[in-house]
Parts: sequence; structure tokens; C-alpha cells
Amino acid sequence: MHIDARTLPNGSVLEADLCIVGAGAAGISMALEWIGSRHKVLLLEGGGFEYEPATQDLYRGEIVGLPYYPLQAARLHYFGGTTGHWAGFCSTLDPIDFEKREWVPHSGWPIRREELDPFYVRAQPLLELGPYEYAAADWQRRDPTLVPLPLDPRVVWTKMWQFSRPTRFGSRYRDPVVAAPNLHLYTHANVCELEANDSVTGIQGLRVRTLDGKEHRARAQYYVLACCSIQNARLLLASNRRTPAGLGNEHDLVGRFFMEHIEMPGGQLALAPDAADPKMYGMEFGVTKARGELALNGAVQRERRILNGTVSLEAAAPGEEARSNFQWATPELLAAFREWEAHGRAGPPPAGLPEPPPPGSRLFHLLARQEQAPNPDSRVLLGTERDALDMPRAKLDWRLTQLDWRSFHVFYEVLGRELGRSGGIAWARRGCMKTRALASSTRPAGFTGSAIYMLPAHRCTRPVAP
Repeated sequence: MHIDARTLPNGSVLEADLCIVGAGAAGISMALEWIGSRHKVLLLEGGGFEYEPATQDLYRGEIVGLPYYPLQAARLHYFGGTTGHWAGFCSTLDPIDFEKREWVPHSGWPIRREELDPFYVRAQPLLELGPYEYAAADWQRRDPTLVPLPLDPRVVWTKMWQFSRPTRFGSRYRDPVVAAPNLHLYTHANVCELEANDSVTGIQGLRVRTLDGKEHRARAQYYVLACCSIQNARLLLASNRRTPAGLGNEHDLVGRFFMEHIEMPGGQLALAPDAADPKMYGMEFGVTKARGELALNGAVQRERRILNGTVSLEAAAPGEEARSNFQWATPELLAAFREWEAHGRAGPPPAGLPEPPPPGSRLFHLLARQEQAPNPDSRVLLGTERDALDMPRAKLDWRLTQLDWRSFHVFYEVLGRELGRSGGIAWARRGCMKTRALASSTRPAGFTGSAIYMLPAHRCTRPVAP
């Protein structure tokens, strides 16, 4: 059933066995699991069924670290959440993502990659994806024209992605949620505070407010925070009536370790005219069901002590030509070339000057997407400004480390070398691979986040140094 919280008498008390805060992909997915059970479930959504500027403005915040998207633009605040503008990209994590990597501070998860398989299988139909198959060979069997680039899999392998329609949870699952007699969906119900008990060992209720000035309470035996990462942290930090640092923040960890899916362009790739069609790596929005991206083998990551990531091949516009060898050359190499010319081109040209791709080559732009190293200084805090519900706005201090920059450089270096060994089929160009910038703490040109962020927001039972 559905009730607009603005229509309730002021001071109403909502009670259930389970209360889920947030009706985005996570909140709706969890609520669907309880349909038909004997338990009463509250699903609290701060927005309505459509985009509303006043509600969206509640997500506005302050950016004090690296440049980032406006916080109110990075997540949608209505039923269905950010699936409302999600592109539908889906893939699985890799085993190395869960490992304790001694060159990656604060790395390691208490679970293994294979433990997620049963949940991945259940998520496939929810996201309206194809079969639970993420190996390149699986898709090549389905379509023999999907041919991976002939690269050494001990160095570079093809990681597959599947594409949802994309599924808009708000429209796709609205009817089953509203029709379920044991699910009670309240829209325009913004949770502004988690009310702890006297001993601060549990939650005894939620303070719920509407933009028209009403205030309600929600009570349940169990609570789930299913807002986006920034808003989960904001809510915990703002629930400071009994603990000034916020709930679950005894060790100053709530809001820390903000991580993004970092993107960096890396030049161009030219495929010889007679090379196999790289259809496996192509993408046509709304049509493509799966595509491959290039990734470095875990053994290479360990050897080079870098982070995990992938590189996509984006086809150049029709008629676009590869840059000349002079455009790809480094300033030092270009200076050496001019010196060689000034001396009448005596002897061989400077070693390392890139050769232009052969005529008729097909051109692709390289774009790396990389994990971010866990960094306690990259964090969400509370700002001094308050929103229309009198809740402190979030303040984002996004920071990266030397490991993040170096990993991009090494990734492209290894990939370029491997492409060059592929029997003359592929050529990698330096392009935006600016070694100096990537080897320093300076923000390189073209670097950006992808508005795909995560932020641990759990209560730790043992102190961990930030």
C-alpha cells in the first residue's frame, strides 16, 4: 500500500517489524523480498513518484576537496532513486578486489568473491539482464563474430559487462510494491534523525519530516539504511543528540573512505585494416547486451603494485583520423627530433618516436576506469548550512593518493606494451598519458569521477586507525 506522508495527521506514529529507509535500487530490492511474508514492512522514501526540485535540493551539499559533481545532481531523490538516470552497466567484481593487498592500505574484505555468486544470480532478473555469464568465451559461443583481441591473457584479459535495459526501478516495481498488503510505502517521508536509546546501544525510532512542516515517528524492530552512501553517512553523523560525533562513530570512521570509480582518457588505439572486427568491445546504447573491456591480470597487478581497473574502446567518429606522430611525442622526444633535424638528419632518428598508424586503420579512444585506493582522508562531513528540513547538509572532501595516479600510468604503460606485441594488429598511442602528471600528486588533464561512488558506513566493534 502507498500513503503520502504529507496527508497524515501531524505527529503520526508508523510501526512495523522492519523499516527500510530509502526507495532506490537497494531499498526496493529488499522490500520486494518481503512481499507475501507475515511481517509488516515500512518503506520510507523522501521524494514522491516524480522528480521534484524542492525535494532534490535536500541533497545539495558543499564540495571542499577535488572538483566533483554537484551532490544534488549525482543522486536522484524520488521513488526508484538513481536508477532513474542509470546507464545500465553491470559486471561482477574480481577475486583480487576482496584480497588483502599489502601495497593497498586498508584493503581486504572479510568475504571471498565466490560468496557473492548466489546473490549475483538473483540480481540478474531484477536488473533485467541476460544469463549469469561474464566470461568472454561464453558470449563468443553465443555469437562467433565476437572475437577478443589477440592478447596474452596472462597480461591482459577481456572483462565482460552486461547492459540492463536500463531498468528504472521506480516504474518497473512501483505496482508490486504498492499492491503488496504487507508493504507500507510512505512517500515524502524524509528521515532526519535516528533516535538512539538511553544507552546508545540501539535505535528506538526515526524522526520523519515532510517539506510542508509535519513531523512523524517511525518505529520497528529492525532498521535498514538504504539511502545513497553520502546520505547514509550524513544521517548517521547528524543523529548526534546523544553522541556528539554521531551514531556508530565511536572510532571516527563514519563518512571516511569515500571512493569513486575514477576515469582517465589514455590516447588512441589504431587497429590495422585487416584486423578482426572488434565487435566484442563495441557499444550501442539500448541495443548492445554485452561488451568487453581490457583488464590487467591479477598477477600483473601484484607484480606492478597497482590498483584494479579496465579500459574501454570507444570508436572514433567517422572520418576522424589518428593524430600525427608529432602530436603523440613527448616534449623531450620532440626536442630531440628537432635537434636531429637541425643537424641535417644525420644518423638514425631519435629512438622512441612513434610511427603513425597505417592508412585505413580503425581508430578507437581509450578510457580507463579504475578503483580508488581506500583513503581515510577522503570523506563526508557535515557542513554548517542546513536544508529546508533543518538537517545539516553534507560536505564532501574527495581526495586521491599517489597510488591512484601511478596506477593509471602503469596500467596504460603495460597495456600499450602488450598491444604493441600483438603481431602488428594494434598500436597504442600516448595521447593523454601524461607521465609527469600521473607520477605526481597533480590532478591530470581529463581526470574525472563517474558519479559511481561508495562509502562504508558500518559500526565497527574494534578501533581502526583512520
